[in-house]
Amino acid sequence: MDEVRVTPVERVTTGWMTLLALAQMGVIMAMTVGNQILLPSHVAHIDPVHKEASLATVFAVGAVCTIIANPLFGALSDRTRSRFGRRRPWIVGGALVCAASLVFLAWQESLAGLVAGWAVAQLAFTAALAAAIATVPDQVPVRQRGKVSALAGVGQLTGPLLGGVVATVLLTGAKAGFLSMAALILLLVLPFGLFTRAPAEMPSAATAAVTAGTTAGTTAGTAVPAVPAEATAGAPPFDVRSFLRGLWVSPRRHPDFAWSWLSRLLITLTLAMAIGYLQYYLRDAVHYERLFPGSTVEQGVVVLVAVFTLSSVAPTLLAGWLSDRYGSRRPAVFVGGLTMAASGLVLTLLTSWTAAIAASVLLGAGYGMFAAVDQAMVTQLLPADADRAKDLGIVSLANSASNTLGPVIAAPLVTSAGGYPLMYGVAAGFATLGACLIWRIRGVR
Repeated sequence: MDEVRVTPVERVTTGWMTLLALAQMGVIMAMTVGNQILLPSHVAHIDPVHKEASLATVFAVGAVCTIIANPLFGALSDRTRSRFGRRRPWIVGGALVCAASLVFLAWQESLAGLVAGWAVAQLAFTAALAAAIATVPDQVPVRQRGKVSALAGVGQLTGPLLGGVVATVLLTGAKAGFLSMAALILLLVLPFGLFTRAPAEMPSAATAAVTAGTTAGTTAGTAVPAVPAEATAGAPPFDVRSFLRGLWVSPRRHPDFAWSWLSRLLITLTLAMAIGYLQYYLRDAVHYERLFPGSTVEQGVVVLVAVFTLSSVAPTLLAGWLSDRYGSRRPAVFVGGLTMAASGLVLTLLTSWTAAIAASVLLGAGYGMFAAVDQAMVTQLLPADADRAKDLGIVSLANSASNTLGPVIAAPLVTSAGGYPLMYGVAAGFATLGACLIWRIRGVR
């Protein structure tokens, strides 16, 4: 029997959207500041001779944990039965464990300690973020998803800037940086998990049949309003065999979902390659500390993050608003991907501080457009209402895979004769291909 699609119809409030944006800001802030500033600096301190390879190890182990955690925690969230709802226990628990792991990292002086601590942190990041993102298809009507995704995107983009300022300007040292990120993630994530109500949701295919039976004349595939969870049966229990089978979403049955996944992989791979070695690019290629005596390369990273963030805000909000107004998602994602490709081309052709600034402007604007609309588009392509968080976790595997593959692809390119220009040229190619694949999607405009 075809599934009856359960779609929210009640508009979410500005306060709800703001708390969701702050929650995503907190998670992305801690992840990005860890990746871009705290871990590279600490790894360079622990192993200055082999810092590139050691950093790649830390990143790769953390990314593998995220790959496992994204669909796993999503599936567990889909099947969680508690008086607090399906999502909130994972948002709150993830924030608490994340803060604890960051505190642990503050006192590590070995590569093994960094690997272990960052792996746990990535698991916790993923649990909180996967559950938070799943509240969008749970609660937000389609006509608001562009705005919600855009506001959340602004939070995700401004978080690294705020965290970078805290970790490099207001505070100094890896220990203070990790501790400040632990405090901020609690401050920003917990309010959404603690103070928003559990969604009106329909957690399983069986309960969808309840709605189908009570909605006379409903046709297969028709969207119907969500009904309170209390009026329906509980979520199905977690089953390992079913979970493993559910990790495969057939591209033949769901081609739009497959194309959106591949497009996201390629575009976010560009971002991972662009920022993963940014600190080393400034130190070894641009010679930032020689250009600006008395400044540190970490401060140079914060400057570029600021440029990236400020360049992203207007395109993010505009793209989200326009995609809701005209009901068209693909053009913004396409333009965003091509703009990111242009950023890579700038660094392919030029190696200078001015080029880095220009590339950051393009990267911020492009990724802002992409992030604002791609997430809204994906929520309209999910294969099943009963597995929203799990399927969004599979989509997020594209991000995790890019974080894993980025250092693996970038490291040999950077250390080859082509160096950073070759690496950024390859990154530009990935973004171009990812943008073009958007047009293979037919289920949304």
